Amino acid sequence: MMLLNNQEPTFNLKVVVRETGLKPDTLRAWERRYGLPQPERTLGGHRLYSQRDIDTLKWLVARQGEGMSISRAVDLWHQLQAEGKNPLETGLIKPDSVRRPSPMAVGQAISEVRQAWLSACLAFDEQKAERVLAQAFALYSPETVCFELIMPALVEIGAGWYEGEITVHQEHFASALATRRLETLLAATPNPTKTGRIIAGCPSGEDHIFAPLLLTLILRRLGRQVVYLGANVPSVRLESTIAGTNSALVILVAQQLPSAVAMQEMGLVLQKLGVPMAYGGQVFNLMPALRTRITGHFLGERLDMAPEMVEQLLVSAPPIPTAEKISESYQQALTAYRRNQAHIEAEIWQTIDETNVLYQLLNLNLANRNLAQNITAALTFGDMTFMGNDWLWIKGLLNHQRIPNELLLFYLQAYHQAVNLHLGSVGQPIRLWFDELISKAPVA
Repeated sequence: MMLLNNQEPTFNLKVVVRETGLKPDTLRAWERRYGLPQPERTLGGHRLYSQRDIDTLKWLVARQGEGMSISRAVDLWHQLQAEGKNPLETGLIKPDSVRRPSPMAVGQAISEVRQAWLSACLAFDEQKAERVLAQAFALYSPETVCFELIMPALVEIGAGWYEGEITVHQEHFASALATRRLETLLAATPNPTKTGRIIAGCPSGEDHIFAPLLLTLILRRLGRQVVYLGANVPSVRLESTIAGTNSALVILVAQQLPSAVAMQEMGLVLQKLGVPMAYGGQVFNLMPALRTRITGHFLGERLDMAPEMVEQLLVSAPPIPTAEKISESYQQALTAYRRNQAHIEAEIWQTIDETNVLYQLLNLNLANRNLAQNITAALTFGDMTFMGNDWLWIKGLLNHQRIPNELLLFYLQAYHQAVNLHLGSVGQPIRLWFDELISKAPVA
């Protein structure tokens, strides 16, 4: 009987090492201990591997990246074969299609697993959290675990932190565990099969890396070559990086208004270089109008849909959207605010020292810094409504969820008074925003 093409022994050991990233000693050990794969031999005794052998090895490596031991991965391979299934059609993303989580996998079971992982993270139980994830990856595809377990859990933790119900330590602990798992999966992705290099990361000032890291993982599993740069990517020397990598697309993710400003600065640099930028992030979901201020392609509100958008951008290469220009009044307000920011903050310190109300209850340096960053960003984008005017939102923005409303109101009134004193009529956009926010202060 003739062998199928993908079972023809064709490739030597060097090719297999290059394709799988495995060391020769590891390949020989797996063959000796587990019988996978089982390469043919030449007359001279040299191993010859088929394409199926290479795919088998990649399958085993992917299972390791999901938290399995190699012995468990081999057992699963044999189990699937005994059930009449082809293991290569189970658990690996097909290179020419974007696969979303299967609806059959997203039910009560995955919800219970998500809750178990969330509870373990909030209890700082690292062993249990890792065990839950390992079990999840054994049951579901990486896409399902990432999109239906880890990401919603992190969103829930982030919301709890913003409302003051979850500590920053719990949030950092969960994020670190999730990031570590994604990095393990990323190390196990196969070599790229498609042309067009992509750069992914976060703009300067943005530390939340889960979204670009997950997108990098999915795109690599689709065969794309992605250079992941991580958090706080500066625009300095961006041109040399683009030239050195010969990149066809840059993907940036910003979750906060100030980092969106840094993103726009990078978008303008990339526009001059003729390289398109694609972007996304929570701030653009909360404030859709902000998308008109960015020179780039919005990837959509759902991260699981972003890979399709990336594929379309690389294939069709549409024109790069340009950002709307801001009004003259906002440009003047921005210039005046930057020039007088130190005076405004000094005025606030004097007001608070004189009354001695907030001195020990409010971290004034942190509050001033966060508020100034967001005011500057909103003015840069030409619309103070990007600051939001929800009371709970502002509390979270200032990292003071638990201070009494009357004390926060006092601080905002002091800031408002200082803006009026030092900016006058040119500070009208800021003053109007404060007017609306203060008018919505909760009744004590």
